[in-house]
Amino acid sequence: MWHDLVHMGIPVGEKAVRTAAVYGGLLVLLHLAGKRQLAQLNSFDLVVLLLLSNVVQNAVIGNDDSLVGGLLGATILIALNHLLVRAAFMSPRFGKALQGGATTLYENGRVDRRALRRQAITLEELVAGVRRQGLELEDVERVDLEPEGTFNVTPRPKPGIEDVLRRLDELEQRLLAGR
Repeated sequence: MWHDLVHMGIPVGEKAVRTAAVYGGLLVLLHLAGKRQLAQLNSFDLVVLLLLSNVVQNAVIGNDDSLVGGLLGATILIALNHLLVRAAFMSPRFGKALQGGATTLYENGRVDRRALRRQAITLEELVAGVRRQGLELEDVERVDLEPEGTFNVTPRPKPGIEDVLRRLDELEQRLLAGR
C-alpha cells in the first residue's frame, strides 16, 4: 500500500513537462475563447469547463496515480501560476500581452453592438451585469468588459450642491429676463 502512495509511475521531469504543457495549452485556449468564458458563464460554459478538467487529467498525470505524483503536479501548477502572475505584475506590457485589454461595450448612452457580438454577450447580459452592480444602463457613463471577464461600470456623476445652486441661479435669471 505505501509503495503505491509514494512511487510515481513516471519520472519527475516528465511530470513537470506534462503539467507545464497542459497549463500553457489551457491558458492559450481560454484566451482564444474570449473574456466571456472567464466570468460570464452560462450553463453550457460551465459544463465545458467541468469536462475540460477531466479531459486533460490524463495528459497531466500520465501513467501515474500516486499521492506524490498528484502533489507534485499540484505544486508545479501553483508554482507556474505564481510565476506567471508575478511576471505579469512586474511587467505591465507582458501582462497586457498575456491577458489583453478591456473592451468598451457601452459609452455615453450608446451600446457598441459590434463589441457585444465579438464578445458573445447579449444586450440582456450586459443589462444584467450592470444591474448586479446596483445600477441601470441609463445611470451609467461607461461599461468595459475587463480581461478577466468582469464588467467595470462607471456611473454617471451625480450633481453636487454647487451644480444644483448654479442651475437654480440660471432658472432664476431666465424667469427675471422673461418679465
